[in-house]
Amino acid sequence: MFDFGFSELLLIAVVALIVVGPERLPKVARTAGHLLGRLQRYVGDVKSDIQREMQLEDLKKLQQQVEQQARDLEGSIRGQMNNVEADLNKTAAEVSEAVAVSAKPSAADEPAPPASGSALLAADAVPERKQQEGEADAPQEDATPSPQLELGLDPAASASRQPAEKA
Repeated sequence: MFDFGFSELLLIAVVALIVVGPERLPKVARTAGHLLGRLQRYVGDVKSDIQREMQLEDLKKLQQQVEQQARDLEGSIRGQMNNVEADLNKTAAEVSEAVAVSAKPSAADEPAPPASGSALLAADAVPERKQQEGEADAPQEDATPSPQLELGLDPAASASRQPAEKA
């Protein structure tokens, strides 16, 4: 800090001995040492505060750089996701068009339309009429009701009725 040589320090000690006197010189030296120690601690605290502020500034700059890089990365990822999504949508549209074109049945390939509900009920009523008329050749069906309506949907019931309908 200050550039003092040995000869300058010796001159200051002699002047202090003459001005202060030999009796009070140890007290003055002790007080000067305490003050010098406080001054050094204060200078050290100021230096550490300045270093902390500089580190804080560096950290803020680093944080801003990281945030900017994160924003840039997020933007590029969003752009790539939009491109991939557009490609997927385009491919899905092409596939659905191809499926729609290949799934169009021709007039000869179309299956027969399903029978209406009234036609099924009329077919089920034929064995019942025969039983009411008293025809003996038709086998008797169980009197227990089936768990489903008589629409011809239950495979077990339709299997038991097939011999009756064929007769």
